[in-house]
Amino acid sequence: MSNPRYPEEFKIEAVKQVTERGLPVAEVAARLGMSTHSLYAWVKRYSKPQEQRAQEDDQHAELRRLRAELKRVTEERDILKKAAAYFAKECG
Repeated sequence: MSNPRYPEEFKIEAVKQVTERGLPVAEVAARLGMSTHSLYAWVKRYSKPQEQRAQEDDQHAELRRLRAELKRVTEERDILKKAAAYFAKECG
């Protein structure tokens, strides 16, 4: 069973109920039919200015890209190591 995806506007409005109206997280989460953990994560994310969120999103995207590239390069290196060992064994 997959978790439902909520639009960003929905998340922002849920956070406003907690931050601006002062409603408890558990009450808002129960009323909206979601977990308190998700709402706490949204409060942490959406209480920051939009520019800061965009900058963090860019940093996370860059980090994911770099990790994928590192994984690919590491696999290539391992293949080349094995090939070098194979050819060294054949020639020696």
